[in-house]
Amino acid sequence: MRVVFFGTPTLARSILEALVADAEIDVVGVVCQPDEPVGRKAVLTAPPTKQFAIERSIPVFQPTKLKDESFLASIDSLHADVAVVLAYGRILPQILLDRIPGGFINVHPSLLPKFRGPSPIQAAILAGDSITGVSIMKLDAGMDTGPLLAQRTIDLAADETSETLTKKVIEVSAPLLIATLNGYIAGTIEPIAQSTEGVSICKMLSREDGKIDWAESADAIDRKVRALTPWPGTSTTWVIGGKEVSVKILKTAHAKSTTEEIGVPRSESGKLVVDTANGTLEILELQPAGGKVMSGADFARGYLK
Repeated sequence: MRVVFFGTPTLARSILEALVADAEIDVVGVVCQPDEPVGRKAVLTAPPTKQFAIERSIPVFQPTKLKDESFLASIDSLHADVAVVLAYGRILPQILLDRIPGGFINVHPSLLPKFRGPSPIQAAILAGDSITGVSIMKLDAGMDTGPLLAQRTIDLAADETSETLTKKVIEVSAPLLIATLNGYIAGTIEPIAQSTEGVSICKMLSREDGKIDWAESADAIDRKVRALTPWPGTSTTWVIGGKEVSVKILKTAHAKSTTEEIGVPRSESGKLVVDTANGTLEILELQPAGGKVMSGADFARGYLK
């Protein structure tokens, strides 16, 4: 089976690795987003999928325009049977979807039609769901609206984070995708239209989404920290000793409820705690702006004398 792979981040690389490792699959090309500047020095860095493809001598394409004739001609030249898409980062136009005989098969980390869009892993944690999953579907020109080929459920732990859930998604996605591809190409799996009920959309995340509002409940803030760490991260600014101190909140836990002032950090039995509109959170780990990651207890000792 000749497969061209569309995907960009680390999650996509993990699935790409599984495809390459399968003896029945020949990955003939990888399409990903252009290299981007990374870090304080803005070093131009290749996406994880490109890095892996180069290691395996797989042709790489990084088009800025998906309708560009030269790019479409390159896709044609690969003579792929089917395309696989996971976290590529852009909606694919119909003119591209029509180029490959078997179409484009998408791996989406939610139980579609729930959480269509670019951040389904974070959305499931933010919503406080106990179950999510992986959907394999055939792409159409809409945003995650194509017919389904397979689905598997994933249980969320009470302390699930975006990192732990991503690992679960990888574990489920790789074997499910390969089995589904084989069945689809063989004609034993037929696409089934998504339900018109239970549709929800999640959005592209930004740093603004990570700003903590202490007027929310402790549950909601804890879910935000678990969902949005490491990206886009959760942050807040406290006034301590008359000065503003900006911090990234990295890990929290529920503490006993009190009646202190909402959103004001304090030391309680050596622990750093903050009251919310409903409940109290202990800050287990944080990072002051320009500083190193530290425990909440160390922050309390250093800043709340």
